[in-house]
Amino acid sequence: MIAASALLAACGSAPTRTSAPSSWNYVPLSSEQSEDIAIHALGLVGTPYRYGGNTPDSGFDCSGLIGYVYRSRAGLAPPRTVAQLSSFGEPVSRDDIRTGDLVIFGRGRPTHAGIYVGDGRFVHAPSTGGTVRLDQLAGVYWGKQPLEVRRP
Repeated sequence: MIAASALLAACGSAPTRTSAPSSWNYVPLSSEQSEDIAIHALGLVGTPYRYGGNTPDSGFDCSGLIGYVYRSRAGLAPPRTVAQLSSFGEPVSRDDIRTGDLVIFGRGRPTHAGIYVGDGRFVHAPSTGGTVRLDQLAGVYWGKQPLEVRRP
């Protein structure tokens, strides 16, 4: 249990200097943009984890990875923290999840996030000492975590 807590705690983003707007403006992503987001995220698998990181050169934390991919492939600037990501885009039923959606984990205050890439898999930057990786939503650990799906 300690290892699981450390895994989730490690994803926290560095504090931002500005607060998030109370509402975000959205333009739905095209299916091509969603696919491009997933492909780009998959291409970053193996990039080192770094708390507060938001580029391939510096490494990524979970929200830094999401911001980098969405900015570079869809021109969107998602919020910088996992807590803010939980109000980004529109909520989607787990049954309606599609490529490019955000998967957000945690009970109460969200603690971790990733990008859904299809076939029950998501890309994320999980913890200090690790790398960006591909995991299964239904895996031993992630399948037990509370999940919210958001569509930018």
